[in-house]
Amino acid sequence: MSKPGQAQIVLSPLHAKVRHAIAAAQQHLLRIQYADGHWRGELEGDTILESEYILTMYYIGRGDSGRVHMAANYLRQQQLPDGGWAIYQGGPPDVSASAKAYFVLKLLGDDAEAAHMKKAREVILNLGGLDATNSFTRIYLAIFGQYPWERCPAVPPEIILLPKWSPVNLSEMSAWTRGIVVPLAVMWAHKPFCPVPPYADIAELRIAGARPANELNLSFWKRFFHTTDLTLKQLEKRKWSPKRDKALKACEQWMIEHFAKSDGIGAIFPPIINSIIALRCLGYDNDHPLTASQIRELERLEIEDGDTLKIAPCFSPVWDTALAINALVESGMPNHHPRLLKAAEWILSKEVKEVGDWKVKNPEGEPGGWYFEYANEFYPDVDDTFQVLTALSKVRFPSEPDERRKREAMQRALNWILTMQNKDGGWGSFDKDCDEQFLTQIPFADHNAMIDPSTADITGRGLETFAGLGLEMKHPVVEKAMSFLLKEQERDFTWFGRWGCNYIYGTWLALHGLKCIGEDMMEARYQSAGCWLRSVQNEDGGWGESPRSYDDATTKGQGISTASQTAWAVMGLMATQDVSQSVDRGIEYLLATQREDGSWIDEGWTGTGFPKVFYLRYHLYAVYFPLLALGLFAQRMFDLE
Repeated sequence: MSKPGQAQIVLSPLHAKVRHAIAAAQQHLLRIQYADGHWRGELEGDTILESEYILTMYYIGRGDSGRVHMAANYLRQQQLPDGGWAIYQGGPPDVSASAKAYFVLKLLGDDAEAAHMKKAREVILNLGGLDATNSFTRIYLAIFGQYPWERCPAVPPEIILLPKWSPVNLSEMSAWTRGIVVPLAVMWAHKPFCPVPPYADIAELRIAGARPANELNLSFWKRFFHTTDLTLKQLEKRKWSPKRDKALKACEQWMIEHFAKSDGIGAIFPPIINSIIALRCLGYDNDHPLTASQIRELERLEIEDGDTLKIAPCFSPVWDTALAINALVESGMPNHHPRLLKAAEWILSKEVKEVGDWKVKNPEGEPGGWYFEYANEFYPDVDDTFQVLTALSKVRFPSEPDERRKREAMQRALNWILTMQNKDGGWGSFDKDCDEQFLTQIPFADHNAMIDPSTADITGRGLETFAGLGLEMKHPVVEKAMSFLLKEQERDFTWFGRWGCNYIYGTWLALHGLKCIGEDMMEARYQSAGCWLRSVQNEDGGWGESPRSYDDATTKGQGISTASQTAWAVMGLMATQDVSQSVDRGIEYLLATQREDGSWIDEGWTGTGFPKVFYLRYHLYAVYFPLLALGLFAQRMFDLE
């Protein structure tokens, strides 16, 4: 009700529905908030996780456990009707995911002549067989005697000894690559062998005369690294590795140091399983505290669902909590609400206070910022830190000491993030100026994430953060960031999305960030970006984009409508001051697809791990992004009235 003397506000039918949807979504988020104040939605990856989980458990002697067989049930459940396994919902069969799943099921007793196995085998052979799989798949198959070690790419542990001035050294690789490669190098040096029963052999997946994909169509740098790879293998055969013991000791020490104050190296699945096997190679048994700790971290990632078991790639609590806070405040929740304050307190407890790997390339920086997971002190990341700063800037503690403590943490994070800006004006994720493209041609770099260059989506988010903290367009850091974003805009006026799928995500964050920092959004280039968003709106009023657009840019903006991508598109259009029916139709789509409990669900996968290689489904994306879009839409309706 309005107060005496105020004009009565009459809500339009659309406005009333929006308000109702906002209230329902807010209540849903509050219901699923953890008692200590944080949020964490399920994070889902493809079946490579379950396959590698089973192989790791088999390697450490736990292949007969009930949980392993539950994971196999999940693999069978996820098999495509045509026989293979995809790496995202609705995607085509992937040869690496399919080969691993086939081997695992055969290892656990599935008959090779069973219908589902025959179909899988046909798909794998049509895709090129074992030689067409990626490097990490071939290395894992080699451990179990299913692929020759000499045809796997060399991952020499001596790489850890290369000096910082060397063009190829550990610090020039992305944070996630370091976490994967150091234990992998231990594995490659030891070449462990885990025998499997004869019935598990997958010789039928080998194609005579085939060559690994990374030995074909070689560019200059690929030829260079291919030659280096062959040389390393020849030296290995002749047992000429004078610094091997020193390198292995350095790798061991690096792993032990990075286990501290983290849920495994990088707090993500690949380094965890690699570390378990690497520790066993180094002589640690399963019961040793180090090995046991990493096995526990792997088991924490298990998600039981009936008679199936899924494996999460990692946890996302800091990310989820920051995004939830932002959506709740922007949708009208008071900034001093007790539940928001509890969430802010939880986030403040996760502040990074110690030096991590980032210090090597950013010596002037001091600790600050936030990571993605529950514990990952070595790896604060820029994207999380931007989002946390945005969220905390909108929360107000009633106590001055608490508010001062928050401001001090924010200042430390801001100081750190300003030093993390790359030379090109943008930001990457974990490291500064980690952008040497030639490194992507190393044979074991086919996970498509060897480096960590600046991205438009993170930089756009940064502009929003800076605007909320009072930085202006004339600030040198902001000027460089804006210049980077303008250079990154593509010919069709879109922006590539590195961490969300894909051009809808990148375009939204670029437009929104530019709008927040005060750019004139009526300029032709931004209006043209809005035209592109309108051009890819689906008939149902929503938007969607399949991960296929990473492989084929002609499919950008195409896919089944999802709640999260619809929200991104709506917010992108609102940033351009769009007054067409497209925004209303997008809002109507969100209203029509909201579930009774106030949430939404995305059938398509909208998160990105490594483009072309690994994708993610953030289950809470379909809650806080639609809520945020509805909140911003409601604000706009008030402004227009």
